[in-house]
Amino acid sequence: MRRRELLKTSAMLGTIAFTGQPLLAMQKPDLYVPPEEAPHELTFMQWPVSRRVHPDTAFLRDLKQTIADIANMIAAFEPVVMLAAAADHTQARKLLSSAVELWDIPTEDLWCRDSGPLFAFNSTRKRVVSHIQFNGWGNKQVHESDGQIASRVAERLAMELVSSGATGEAGGIEHDGHGLLIAHESSWVNNNRNPGLPRTEIENLLLQAYGAERFIWSPGVWGEDITDYHIDSLARFTGPGRVLINLPDEPDEADPFHQAALDTHDRLLAAQLQVDVIPEPYDHRVQTVDFVASYANYYVCNGGVIAPQFGDAETDAIAVKALERHYPGRQIVALNVDALGEIGGGTHCATQQLPSA
Repeated sequence: MRRRELLKTSAMLGTIAFTGQPLLAMQKPDLYVPPEEAPHELTFMQWPVSRRVHPDTAFLRDLKQTIADIANMIAAFEPVVMLAAAADHTQARKLLSSAVELWDIPTEDLWCRDSGPLFAFNSTRKRVVSHIQFNGWGNKQVHESDGQIASRVAERLAMELVSSGATGEAGGIEHDGHGLLIAHESSWVNNNRNPGLPRTEIENLLLQAYGAERFIWSPGVWGEDITDYHIDSLARFTGPGRVLINLPDEPDEADPFHQAALDTHDRLLAAQLQVDVIPEPYDHRVQTVDFVASYANYYVCNGGVIAPQFGDAETDAIAVKALERHYPGRQIVALNVDALGEIGGGTHCATQQLPSA
């Protein structure tokens, strides 16, 4: 399907009530995770330092600059806290604006969406950390420090750490803040994260962790990338029952990610959600086969959206226009974050919001 056909198809879709799978019997959740577009107190990020993870010194330097660029831009909209060991603060401060605060919490890598804390409100409207245990995407990467970040942030904020009982990453879940979750099975129903647990049990744990009631699963892709295909690089909720999805302009039948993306798209339509399709870039600056060029991997902050741009003038413009439609009244800022795409992620992966009390 060509680019114009994708855009025409998505424009024809309207908002229809959810009629998905039967719901699991579950207790009324005690927690509630607000949508990303709700007001934030601040944004958390992580400073990448591990040479075991990033052995190329020049690339690690570029990676730090990219993280600093994102942090400095978000700081124009809301406060930012960069997590880093005290020994790394002097170096980080050289790249970070004075508006970015540094906390002494050791890190290895930058993926705060996955290893950072997931914040929720409990039944008394008190903020807590709804804890999904990070294990390095199924023990694929060192995480001695990153595996403790959520608990250390909770301790510093004097917040209760509420265990979900699930192992995984918040980047592997999309939630609309109105009761609905979407995810790829490959990131959760996987023995490298939740060995022996059936999908129904994992689903119930995640519904409780987010305070949600409904779930749409798509198979995803097992074992082809470090995340086992996180949903946040494909599809994002932009409101209740409304999804923005990034699809290849010319899907490759031999590419498992393309086929999984089309399957997810079809399942969202079958659930009668409003689905807006934007194309992936074609003429992007980095052409390596494993480069993640996802317009869906953006971050919503107070008054703004921090979006990626990849050097394809046509699709970069389409993505900005789509974000303007979905987030009216917010400033859309497009940044070159190619260094993140080279290691499999984007701006959303590098951030985690603390909702306003």
